Amino acid sequence: MHGDERIILERYLRERGLKMTHARETVLTAFLSLESHVSADAIHEAARKLDPGIGQATVFRTIKLLTDAGLAREACRDDNARLYEHAWNHAHHDHLTCVECGAVVEFVDSSIERAQEAVYRRFGFVSSGHRLELYGICPGCQAKKANSGL
Repeated sequence: MHGDERIILERYLRERGLKMTHARETVLTAFLSLESHVSADAIHEAARKLDPGIGQATVFRTIKLLTDAGLAREACRDDNARLYEHAWNHAHHDHLTCVECGAVVEFVDSSIERAQEAVYRRFGFVSSGHRLELYGICPGCQAKKANSGL
């Protein structure tokens, strides 16, 4: 178990009058064992390996708690399914997604970050965060298309 994340979740739950249950701890452990962008189904599958009796609804509710507690964040979407990634102690980044194969590149671009801050200032907003998703066709898929004559 990742101690800091457990402490954060316990504190978040306690502040809301909720308890750290075995099921919540199982989902947290399963989520933290997975890297990159994962679906709720993948988290459920990993959680069932730890506790075969854990239900899908419990996983969905716990993912919401993890997100609200700042431990998870919604990442890019794959075929309209929500994907999640680790948020706590993970630096901000944006996503470039291939619309053909689904490959995801995580990146940080200082000029994009500065442009976003300028937009906030122009409209008088105070930033509370953002998520940028760019879509295109990766070099591998471009090569496949070129080789197939499409």
